[in-house]
Amino acid sequence: MGATDQKSLAFMKMHGLGNDFVVIDGRAGRAWPSDATVIAMADRHRGIGFDQLAVITTSDEADAHLTFYNADGSRSAACGNATRCIARHIMDQTGKTELALATDRGHLIARDAGKGLTSVNMGPALTRWDEVPLAREMDTLELPIDGTPTATGMGNPHCTFFVADAEAIDLATRGPGIEHHPLFPERTNVQFAHVIGPDHLRMRVWERGTGITLASGSSSCATAVAAHRRGLVGPEVTIELDGGPIHIQITEDGVWMTGPTAHVFDGVWHG
Repeated sequence: MGATDQKSLAFMKMHGLGNDFVVIDGRAGRAWPSDATVIAMADRHRGIGFDQLAVITTSDEADAHLTFYNADGSRSAACGNATRCIARHIMDQTGKTELALATDRGHLIARDAGKGLTSVNMGPALTRWDEVPLAREMDTLELPIDGTPTATGMGNPHCTFFVADAEAIDLATRGPGIEHHPLFPERTNVQFAHVIGPDHLRMRVWERGTGITLASGSSSCATAVAAHRRGLVGPEVTIELDGGPIHIQITEDGVWMTGPTAHVFDGVWHG
């Protein structure tokens, strides 16, 4: 889809656990933002501000198609919390309690989990080096990087460090270097996590193309999978993020994430 900027562009502002998004509903043939407009919208001082931007379009094979952008204008195949937010929006519009949403990651199933919570199946985790992807063949459980992190693909690449205290990590210093590490040809999201107790983790995240965020759905899924592979947790885990707790369940059909969503306001961008 090409950019078709107009002077006025309607949008919704949403967030999941403080992981915030601008969402443009293009199902009625509205304008599609150019890369320059995405970057301008992302500016928290001169624009709107967001961690990711999503565009909703129609799909012949699903309830809707979602396209995701990072704050630097780059594309991402997956964005878990944005998918949950948009799923809740479409459920509220249609009255449906289950949806199929098409993404570059594939078709994702979303469900009303009750009590205002929304679940999305982010699909199976990718643990082969070429699926993440990494630059060369290696064991993804322990990478040859200081701290021996684990690599996981969730439609986007992830690098998870297990540390004694995630709170003590200087994300602003550590994050950029790992994001651009040569082992990750498409760059990577970076997580630092520690075990709080049985099936309970604390995690902080540096997102590829965005920076420090209060939460990240795909990062939460990747961290749960990495911790499970290392024997630190079982297949169900609660992860405490800077923005609050999220529940992850690893099943045979994929990785389910469940948490709250918020539709904060609607607006019009005048570019």
